[in-house]
Amino acid sequence: MEKGAEIGIIGGSGLYEPSFFEGRIEEVKIYTPFGPTSDFIRIGEMRGRSIAFLARHGPKHSIPPHKINYRANIWALKKIGVKRIISVSAVGSLRKDYRPGDFVCPDQFIDMTKQRKYSFYEGRMVAHVSMADPFCPELRKTIISTANKIGVKMHREGVYICIEGPRFSTKAESRLWRQWNCDIIGMTLVPEVNLAREAEICYAVIATITDYDVWAERPVTAEEVVRVMKENTEKAKKLLYEVIPNIPKERKCSCKDALKTALL
Repeated sequence: MEKGAEIGIIGGSGLYEPSFFEGRIEEVKIYTPFGPTSDFIRIGEMRGRSIAFLARHGPKHSIPPHKINYRANIWALKKIGVKRIISVSAVGSLRKDYRPGDFVCPDQFIDMTKQRKYSFYEGRMVAHVSMADPFCPELRKTIISTANKIGVKMHREGVYICIEGPRFSTKAESRLWRQWNCDIIGMTLVPEVNLAREAEICYAVIATITDYDVWAERPVTAEEVVRVMKENTEKAKKLLYEVIPNIPKERKCSCKDALKTALL
């Protein structure tokens, strides 16, 4: 039996190591029906809670967004007992007032990915999970209120458009996303979010803005993006350290019952 954890943290670009853990860290390799996970899962303690950390892009950012084995990652976290997942993801901004260095806790998404594995249920049994409200309301409330308390600039809502990648948008695409009232853009939310719902795991995102998308026509250097990403990573660690003890031990949301009316 693998060592268990109650809360999962999936680290995106810039967040590859659980340096915020306290004490001993155990590396666990989980074998899944869907193949290997992005990396070993690291399990440890943080503020009195058992936490599992998984680097989404693998060691040294070796896996591009369209090649991540999302099903293996979510299945493995479910296997070790994870009930809630906080995803930390670097994103671009599609609006002027969502500035580089700001954080967003999105409440909706639009999926523009093209060739990913979107479900655990691909035969014999079909699952039509509701995604009307795709993120856990309990987890979002905790993240937003904690960010406000510690002075992290957190936008409490936002539409995340997820593109296939690994390329960035054209200017025409970026302007279209703005016309669709999207607020931030990234490449890793889908299918992670819908797989978490199928697994009846609460899921929320701390989206960290690194730059403006190309609609803004503001030349951005790699050096600037790296600088902002490093600053965002440190702020994200600080936020996680304060969020974790505030997460209720009992789940009162509907995420835990997502399959009750979904299976055919």
